[in-house]
Amino acid sequence: MIRLFVSDDLKAGAPIAPGMDASRYLIAVMRLAIGSEVALFNGRDGEWRATVVDADKRRCRLTVGSRIRVQETGPDLTLVVALVKRGRLETIVEKAAELGVARVQPVLTRRTNADKANVERLQAIAVEAAEQTGRLDVPEILPPVKLDKLLDSWDASRRLMFCDETGGAPVLEALSGVEGGPWAILIGPEGGFAPEETERLRGLEYATVVSLGPRILRADTAAISAMTLWQVALGDWLSASTT
Repeated sequence: MIRLFVSDDLKAGAPIAPGMDASRYLIAVMRLAIGSEVALFNGRDGEWRATVVDADKRRCRLTVGSRIRVQETGPDLTLVVALVKRGRLETIVEKAAELGVARVQPVLTRRTNADKANVERLQAIAVEAAEQTGRLDVPEILPPVKLDKLLDSWDASRRLMFCDETGGAPVLEALSGVEGGPWAILIGPEGGFAPEETERLRGLEYATVVSLGPRILRADTAAISAMTLWQVALGDWLSASTT
């Protein structure tokens, strides 16, 4: 069944009017007709079955039926990643959504080789990935911020897995016996962290310094590897809700 993320509240009998782009996707691309069913989710109310009740070339209307799944909450995991070129950043966001992170925080570091990000486009990529992967929420894509400023306001209850290209313990070894909870993964720029950044990060009490192996990885490869290894060590920690 086709899945569609909506912002509307979902309950039995509720009318849903998808935007023009979503309507065009359902009717023109996926060839749905009146009576066709789709699955809707909004990140709050679980997943619901809905039926197309009206459609033309530009718009369609849906009516919500029964709930398919109750809402689930994934791991409280933030991916902090230095800004990289657009294509690689889009790949990182897509894979982060597929791998279940709660939010993506782009950062500006001393050696960042990009200075801006199209947050709206990245959020759209995250929505599409969430629709395809079966998750019931969409990761939040936050505006870029300087690394120093982010660390100045960091909540020390959130552990930070610092992926340090200069060396550290293997991820599975470093996270052995560690419990779940609020976590973040930090991935640096293509040129690596500046020495003063590495020194500060290594001195943080809430940071766990890890190595992703002996090879030099591009930022997108490093992010995917780090998220995968974190999940192997700590799992998804899904919790169901009855909302």
